Amino acid sequence: MFVFSRAYIMDLKIAKRTEQIQIGGSGTTSTCVYWLAGRCNRNPCRFLHTSPHSAYYHASTPCRHARKPRSSSDNNSKTARIGNSECGKNIVKPSHKSSPNICKYWTNGNCVYGDGCRNIHSWFSDDRLCTLAKLQEHKKVITGIALPVGSDKLYSGSTDGTVRTWDCHTGRCTNVIKLRAEVTSLISEGPWIFVGLQNAVKAWNIQTSSEFTLDGPKGQVLAMIVGNDILFAGTEDGVIVAWRGSSAANSPFELVASLIGHSKAVVCLTVGRKMLYSGSMDKSIKACLLSVWDMDSLQCKMTLNGHTDVVTSLICWDHYLLSSSSDCTIKVWAATEEGTLEVMYTHTEENGVVALSGMTDAEDNHILFCSCKDNSVRLYELPSEGSFIFKEEVGTFELGPGGLFFTGDGTGLLTVWKWLDELKVASS
Repeated sequence: MFVFSRAYIMDLKIAKRTEQIQIGGSGTTSTCVYWLAGRCNRNPCRFLHTSPHSAYYHASTPCRHARKPRSSSDNNSKTARIGNSECGKNIVKPSHKSSPNICKYWTNGNCVYGDGCRNIHSWFSDDRLCTLAKLQEHKKVITGIALPVGSDKLYSGSTDGTVRTWDCHTGRCTNVIKLRAEVTSLISEGPWIFVGLQNAVKAWNIQTSSEFTLDGPKGQVLAMIVGNDILFAGTEDGVIVAWRGSSAANSPFELVASLIGHSKAVVCLTVGRKMLYSGSMDKSIKACLLSVWDMDSLQCKMTLNGHTDVVTSLICWDHYLLSSSSDCTIKVWAATEEGTLEVMYTHTEENGVVALSGMTDAEDNHILFCSCKDNSVRLYELPSEGSFIFKEEVGTFELGPGGLFFTGDGTGLLTVWKWLDELKVASS
């Protein structure tokens, strides 16, 4: 059951006073025009730092968002049918409680209110998380993180044109591959590391140290995924290029298909229930049926139109497809009796959503990671919520064993996190 419900963010560095205090100087009734513009740096200021109709606030009460989150109300109790089996899970409308804002002046190091600030002075607000390491070597946006199964090396790619190898025991960068081109995606599958570049995909076998270049893409390769032993790459020109294993001596990969349907760049891919789903800058989601036996069946089966801006991320979770968008929404899709997909629930954030990732803990509680354009990652242990904050937006997640997960942000910072209760990756 997917329930998005906000809870107050804990670990707030807010003055623990219970009495009401007046803002501004004694007898002052005028609102500070510089505060309204977000530029007042006086503490104390003789004018009000609040709207005229609310000159008092409770010092231990978190700040509430002005805009009330929106959600679907018409479809919150539908039962979805997946294929020939009834899902039997209801999408429940949440009860919203707003969380405090992160103090933007504190993140820049110039908040003048200190512990008296009514907004959050903390990078993350969940005591179930701890930071194991911060790996700051990349100079630009991190676009992919991979931890191959059984490997003690972590791999990261960036638009600074490098792929870095990190020792998981020491946290040190042990190798830098300079590609002289922006890395816009990076994934691993078995012993292979795949790196998305302009007009090509680089494939490295970490066991044999062999390297191959997969030709076929036109423009930047923005997203990749492996499904049914087929490598799919979403490209800047809106085409999805597919390769499968080959016994040819010159290359272990064979170009088998180009899926045409999107009118703009393909920016995210996911595979689930024998379907390939692609999200695009054309605001649509397309679904293709996968068949490992017959490549001719890789045809677009349906187009999902629900978002009003770029579809930024897709994940398959249990019987559902989750999609996020720059339109500030996360949509939960489920199959109907007719075999189509329709929106069962829409959750609204206050900022555009950059990326999604999901896990399930030992008690089968759903944990959803939601990266937003306000540089926060919203962490929903459905139905509760926490968050942690970054200097730039997080564009990539990677899940590891034993409760480990990795984030890469716009500054080039790769952060290693540890969830204190062991989690499982959300199943497809």
